This record gives sequence, C-alpha cells and structure tokens, in this order.
Amino acid sequence: MRSAAERGGRPAGPRQLVLTLSCPDRPGIVHAVAAYLHGSGSNILDSQQFADLTMNRFFMRVHVETLGAAPADLPALRAGFGPIAGEFGMDWDLHDLAIRPRVLIMVSREGHCLNDLLYRREAESLAIDVPLVVGNHPDLARLAAGHGVPFEHVPVGPDPADRAEAEGRLLDLVAAHRIDFVVLARYMRILSPEVCAKLAGRIINIHHSFLPSFRGARPYQQAYEYGVKVIGATAHYVTPELDEGPIIEQEVARVEHNASPPQLAATGRDAERVALARAVRWHAEHRILLHGRRTVIFR
Repeated sequence: MRSAAERGGRPAGPRQLVLTLSCPDRPGIVHAVAAYLHGSGSNILDSQQFADLTMNRFFMRVHVETLGAAPADLPALRAGFGPIAGEFGMDWDLHDLAIRPRVLIMVSREGHCLNDLLYRREAESLAIDVPLVVGNHPDLARLAAGHGVPFEHVPVGPDPADRAEAEGRLLDLVAAHRIDFVVLARYMRILSPEVCAKLAGRIINIHHSFLPSFRGARPYQQAYEYGVKVIGATAHYVTPELDEGPIIEQEVARVEHNASPPQLAATGRDAERVALARAVRWHAEHRILLHGRRTVIFR
C-alpha cells in the first residue's frame, strides 16, 4: 500500500493539515493562531487545547483544510507562521495528512501485535505505510509476507559487538526506508541508549502492565500466583530508562480467581493489541505532544 506522495499525486478535494504546538502559557495564543490560519485561507475543522497550570505550559492541535492549496504552498505556510511561533516561543510542526507516516515494525517471536497492526493498515483504520518488518528471529517472516510486507532478519548475538552490528543495521534501514517512527511489537531486546537518543520520541513500545511488580520471565505465572484481579498493557515511548518512557495508552481488564496462567496471557495479548494500535494511530495522526515524562493526547 503506497501513500499519496509515493503514487505521485494527491487525493482529490481540500488539502488537510494539522498544526501542533506547545509553548509557555500566556494570553493571545489562540487568537494569534486562529487569525493566521484564517488569513492564510484555511478553514478550521477541529481545534483542541490544554493549559498545564502547574507547569505554565500550553498545548494545541489544530486540524484545518486549505481550499485550493497546492503542494508547493506548505513551505509558504510554514514560513508565514514562523514569526508567530517565535513571538510565543513555540515548539511546533505542520503536518500534511495526505502523507502517511512510514513505520518500521520490529518483532521477535510473538505475532499478535504485528498481525493486528498490519490488519488495521489494510482495513484503512490505521493510516500508516509499513515498508518493512524487522525481526531478531525469523519466525514471523511468513506472517509479514502474508500481508505483503518485506521481512528482514537482523539477529542479535550475545556479545556487545553483535548488538552494535545489529543496531547499526537497524539505523541503516531506518535511513534507507525513510522511516518516520518505529514500533516495537513485542520486540524482546533492549535498545541501546545511543539508538534511543537518535530516535527520541520516535519509538513506541508495548509491554504487559505487571512491570515493575513482576519482572523477568513468566509474568503471567507470577500474576496467577499473586492472585491479581486486574491485568493490562502499557504503550509508551522508548527512552534509555527501561520501560519508563512517557506513557501513551494503557488498557486493563478484570480477571477472576479461576483464570489460569494461559487465560491470563490470552487476555493480556488482547490488551496489548488494543493499547498498541491506539498509540500508533494517535502518533500517526499527530495527536500526541510530549510534556517531559508525560504526554498530552488530543483524541
């Protein structure tokens, strides 16, 4: 499945853009943004904002359509907004929704999250392009091929030199395929701080929500032994601190005393699929703004 840009054309109809920004909170931000968009000939379809009064930080996402705008107009729109962004000290970006993000999915041996993401992409409920799946084991090559996506096996050996070689290959693939962000769909290897830094804010991970209570192997067996009543999954951005990056989404489910470890694991897999798909969709639709260790999400 190719994006509009790759097909060499644009969808018919109005051009749709998303402006995202954050800055110190002060009066006049909304007025300045709305006035500029109106003056540029844009029609606001949706606008959401949030002011963190504790940190004095303002966040905003504006979805607009620009009637009759040609592709070459995007640099002009960016340039015109620059003085406003400078006046308010904004961190900002302007996104063309016709251009689908290019996503690299990384896996190990469990395929439930990979299968779910590729199905949602094919069903047009997830507006992403997936040019490649990378696995540190070859087990899911057939699953990727069944969805028409190339698979590359990048093994990671036990030695530090092996990991450095594998991560070098990963970064080469990110560059070669013009990857916008990476999804760890149950990829069971720890990425180095160097990779986390190079792809900061561009790697999404999913894990069961028993961490840190049940670390290590067989978490669902541990959960069974402790008689948990709620299980779930957490999707978050990857940072050098293991499983402590900014949380994007969490999904939970209640379980009964008679649920066996395999039943707990099955429920956990369902939670992982849902939480990861939401996180990927929100990131692809430019709905997430980072706020230190937190996220602001305009759903």
